Amino acid sequence: MPDNSVSTPSARRVEHWQLRGRTLELGRRTLVMGVVNITPDSFSDGGVYFSPEAAVARSIQLLDEGADLLDLGAESTRPGSRAGGGDGTNAAPAVSAEEEQARLLPVLRGILKARPEAIVSVDTYKAATARAALAAGAEIINDVSGFCWDYGLAAVCAEAKCGVVLMHTRGRPDEWAGQARYPDSPATSDALVAMVRAGLQASLDRAAEAGIAADAIVVDPGYGFGKRGEENFALLARQAELLGLGRPLLAGVSRKSFLGGALAPLYGGKTAPVNAREMASVAALVAAILHGASLVRVHQVRAAVEAALVADAVLKEMTTNG
Repeated sequence: MPDNSVSTPSARRVEHWQLRGRTLELGRRTLVMGVVNITPDSFSDGGVYFSPEAAVARSIQLLDEGADLLDLGAESTRPGSRAGGGDGTNAAPAVSAEEEQARLLPVLRGILKARPEAIVSVDTYKAATARAALAAGAEIINDVSGFCWDYGLAAVCAEAKCGVVLMHTRGRPDEWAGQARYPDSPATSDALVAMVRAGLQASLDRAAEAGIAADAIVVDPGYGFGKRGEENFALLARQAELLGLGRPLLAGVSRKSFLGGALAPLYGGKTAPVNAREMASVAALVAAILHGASLVRVHQVRAAVEAALVADAVLKEMTTNG
């Protein structure tokens, strides 16, 4: 049975996230992380911000729209990609650490030159890229693999004393299409949540073994990363149970394919295209906040900031009067 003691919206707590040079308060209001993809093949924007100039300009725009922090990614982890080494063997990923850094570092430096106060997270699972990004001024490493794809990354984060996001991923992107679905039943919903919780706990254990302080870590359920279709809604409905891990939650639901699937009745039974998922993204974002997320990772910042303000106001009343 679900643990109702941690599944209510009031389970979100005010906590502090220790970064390299500052501390962020989490939980009193939702923080918005703006996504900038410095890739030619992102599922969400198709390489629109691939050039350093375009990526820096987009980053400044997101900050001006109210983003609390930025998340820069220079390798696509879209379904079917060879991120993490492809088929689960020791094969090299499609984007080398050298290429990833060549895409990433000019943008990171450009942002911090224009906005020295900006808080920048780097979305990478590679230790070498993390080391270079931290040296260039990044304060957070966002690892979609939860320290599973490059075992050297935890040591790099521990040495730098940076903020860390540990995400749950089931398998690698080129394995997702062939993964079995969890049947739609209460028992299998239990199994899905238990799998995510166990995976995140294993990541937290790896972080602790490397010497990373607990207050440096935020965890992410990993919507769409090895969870198919309705599984994501089952996870979202029970997301607050993951607060039992003792760390704040980040939710990244923006433009994900499961939202496109939910909109299929409006598109002749076909998954809604990426550019038609913005309103669905806002709806899912509000649900994530009401189910315990302290941070949300989004592509469209202004709408997310407005939605978060409303969700936070509702959450405050539910906490005060519930």
